[in-house]
Amino acid sequence: MTIRLQTPVSEADWHAYYQFRWQQLRQPWGQPPGSERDALEANSHHCMLRHGEQVVGVGRLHQLDERQAQIRYMAVAADYQGQQLGARLVAALEQQAHQLGCSEVVLNARHSAVGFYQRLGYGVISEAASQFGIPHYRMQRWLCLPGSAALWQQRCDDLQQSWHRQIPLSHFMQLDIGAFDGTELRCQAPLGPNINLHGTMFAGSLYSLATLTGWGLLHLQLKALALEADLVLADAQIRYLKPMQHCPTARTSLLEAKGDLTVLRQGKHASQRIAVELLSDDKVVARFDGHYKALVPRK
Repeated sequence: MTIRLQTPVSEADWHAYYQFRWQQLRQPWGQPPGSERDALEANSHHCMLRHGEQVVGVGRLHQLDERQAQIRYMAVAADYQGQQLGARLVAALEQQAHQLGCSEVVLNARHSAVGFYQRLGYGVISEAASQFGIPHYRMQRWLCLPGSAALWQQRCDDLQQSWHRQIPLSHFMQLDIGAFDGTELRCQAPLGPNINLHGTMFAGSLYSLATLTGWGLLHLQLKALALEADLVLADAQIRYLKPMQHCPTARTSLLEAKGDLTVLRQGKHASQRIAVELLSDDKVVARFDGHYKALVPRK
């Protein structure tokens, strides 16, 4: 049976949603029913996961100001953990924050959940108030990098020139950074220098276009965070769905980048998984999932 993601709508939905929240997040610490709610419920976005009629996961997002939203009340039933359901909830809430125009999401994570959120791209920014004697940490993730259109354009120009100097294949492919708006990066390469005997784009060119697009997004994040690292592709998978026949383009966004880069400040290597879509006339013809490493430079 499929586990479905939904927003509570009916009275029965809301009852099941809050009952689960109380059972998971308040009852174990002797808190009464009603303690699982606050004054922001009516002005928040709510998500829940259901397996049949059973609620198996919940999460909430509320907007703090024009640029920032906060995730709260995250919980997944013990029997359903380890199935990426928490990541699914967070992704849905981040998408909602993006639609609201927020540039970052924050949350307060229990000590035991810090690693989970780091894998999703959140970095620890400070200690937070403990709750029920459990240490918590304030964590943050960018949905849009800080900066201006002019700054992003300059960084993209510098990156493209660096590619063409240091990676001859990118110059031969005529790979070009098409656009970056602080969230979504698009790169393109004309069909002509990348064509195969069937008149479609060579699979190796598609792979290279996707690889460099993901690499580029990682590079732009590091620039925004004022971090230095040596970037390598550790592993990747690509699925070719249809031939690439027209206007080869690759796109990715911060919403598709999973992994905390701020650990570089602690002298630790960082990693990100970045999903890239390859488009022909804006129709998806391939999907790429790259596992990139950001290595602390040798002194």
